[in-house]
Amino acid sequence: MALIIPIIFIAVIACAAVKRVNVYSGFTRGVEGAFKFVLSLLPCLAAVFMMCALFEASGLSAMLIKLLSPVFNFLGVPAELTKLILIKPLSGSGSLAYLTEIITTYGADSYVARCACVCYGSSETVFYVSAVYFAGLKTKKLARPIAISLFASLLSTLLACLLCRII
Repeated sequence: MALIIPIIFIAVIACAAVKRVNVYSGFTRGVEGAFKFVLSLLPCLAAVFMMCALFEASGLSAMLIKLLSPVFNFLGVPAELTKLILIKPLSGSGSLAYLTEIITTYGADSYVARCACVCYGSSETVFYVSAVYFAGLKTKKLARPIAISLFASLLSTLLACLLCRII
């Protein structure tokens, strides 16, 4: 496995030599395109980070946790995971910090911690990934893909807790 990257690198160089392609020129053009993409990505990422901060600072996060805890509990998801479920689509590092807090509080072998770990691993930071994927597109029709991603994330959470309960 350690040789895969060097083998690919040598294969690309050899292929470029056979086709008489200027590797350095191609590399610099690629870097230039990547740099333009990163610059187009910055406003989207800034918006996502601001949204995360506003979600927490406004008190909306605490209100939603209080409202949704009984609903999640009814659906078989421990109420203690409500904050993790709400934060995960917004912030990977924030949800990782809360996952660590859950494991520290309830113990690594507890049902709540097992559910939290599987929920964390079975969902994605939807808004961050959307910002990255759609930053380079001219069309910004994000509502449907984000709604589908959030719904899939919720379903994965419900299924994860069900599987943790069974296993």
